Amino acid sequence: MVERIVGVIGGSGLYEMEGLEDVQTISLTTPFGDPSDSFVIGRLEGVKIAFLPRHGRGHRIQPSSVNSRANIYAMKMLGVQWTIGVSAVGSMKESIHPGDIVIPDQFIDRTVGRPNTFFSDGIVGHVSFADPICPELSQILYRSVKEVGANVHRGGTYICIEGPQFSTRAEARLYRSWGVDIIGMTNLPEARLAREAEICYATIAFATDYDCWHQEAGDVSIGEVLRILAQSTKIAKSAIRNAVKHLPEKRECICATALKHVLITGKKFIPEKTKKDLEPIIGKYL
Repeated sequence: MVERIVGVIGGSGLYEMEGLEDVQTISLTTPFGDPSDSFVIGRLEGVKIAFLPRHGRGHRIQPSSVNSRANIYAMKMLGVQWTIGVSAVGSMKESIHPGDIVIPDQFIDRTVGRPNTFFSDGIVGHVSFADPICPELSQILYRSVKEVGANVHRGGTYICIEGPQFSTRAEARLYRSWGVDIIGMTNLPEARLAREAEICYATIAFATDYDCWHQEAGDVSIGEVLRILAQSTKIAKSAIRNAVKHLPEKRECICATALKHVLITGKKFIPEKTKKDLEPIIGKYL
């Protein structure tokens, strides 16, 4: 039986995971560069955890500069099967209040020029991404957050913008007309790459503000955001502790075999360096 290993990518406010046992720190490098920071490896409720701060310790990496390819590739190197992306977001709907938790199930991409695929340098693959979030993991996260007693919304669309600036009012009005639920700057590249790496991925998104569309609520206040971040981080940590206890022994979801029948390039045409670089991801299909 393959050991269950869960990756946690901490966003704004979540830079460490208390309660880990048998802790060690591991520094990795990948063919796509270095991850955001060293990994903290330990056990939580008996389950092996690989924790990585998305923006680096001290929050020194801006959203556009996060090396998501290296982060997800390193997770694959460590044998991670599930990854939980924790993220601070803005609410785009009146019903999602600051302090609420959202477990989104869809994305819209408004980033610019971020590397979001492992398939380049002589290899082509077209992975299905119609349902970008692992349904099993998102259900577990939803139940786990409810157990903590937080106000949680299941489903919804996360629009991922480039940042690091917040939206203009015109942009906020446009995004709301599209029916989006929350707005952030990081999780979509992770979800794309996790699917290519056959890693289950889901997001715990905590709303810190109403972006700038809500005239009565006022513009985004960093002070208020930080207050809600501290509160929501505690909820996220408790929810993750709950979630790891409910993960199945065997994955039966779409993520586990996402690369089956999607590699278009003939094996003999794939450059040897590309085969070597992508061995953790595509090795079983070559």
